[in-house]
Amino acid sequence: MQKLKFKKLFSKLFQELFDRGNLTIRQLAKKIAGARGHRIIFGTPEEIADQLEEWFHQNACDGYNLLFQYYPTLFEEFVDLVIPILQERGVFRKDYEGSTLREHLGLEKTPFRDYEKILNR
Repeated sequence: MQKLKFKKLFSKLFQELFDRGNLTIRQLAKKIAGARGHRIIFGTPEEIADQLEEWFHQNACDGYNLLFQYYPTLFEEFVDLVIPILQERGVFRKDYEGSTLREHLGLEKTPFRDYEKILNR
């Protein structure tokens, strides 16, 4: 059952890519091969923010792993152009709660480790 859902999802994704980009079968295959099964998002900063926000509001994800074709330029453009839009819309934080990943996620320190002792060895 699960495999069938994924097949339908990828079939729909491929059709959307094909329809949106007026791609030949060969161009579609190249685009999909490069994405390695990940969703491809492209467009203006507003269009990219729209797609990320849509997934957020539909509870389709709880975070994103971003893969850029090249660094640092595309990463910097994303940070400078897309992140402010998402922050303005209230779907991307402006501040962090602490200085560690655990604090950012609202998790307590694990009780079985004394981090200060470990760091000061």
